[in-house]
Amino acid sequence: MLAAVGYFAGCSALQEREQVSIVIGGDQLRGRAAIKAYGCTTCHRIPGIPGADGLVGPSLEEVASRAYLAGRITNTPENMTYWIRFPRNVDPETVMPNLNVTEEEGRDITAYLYTLR
Repeated sequence: MLAAVGYFAGCSALQEREQVSIVIGGDQLRGRAAIKAYGCTTCHRIPGIPGADGLVGPSLEEVASRAYLAGRITNTPENMTYWIRFPRNVDPETVMPNLNVTEEEGRDITAYLYTLR
């Protein structure tokens, strides 16, 4: 009985991950890799990513549940991707650098961050 519960719980999590990727058009596994490659872990605490314990930027725990990004724009997948790619266009005074994240990588990072609820 418990095995069946665990199986169905696992299916539910898998379905949720697939839905996130479909809705956003990104891949959360590639997003995790991009987060590491771009050094986001240096400034942010990011659940599920070893070594992501930075204290410069805000913690990204439950970032998908927040109403706003950077305190300025509504939290939607499109806005999150834009913020990741062009932070200074959203907030000229942010310390978050423009890292030349591609559109695809931005969607991938967003796909991962949208799992953090």
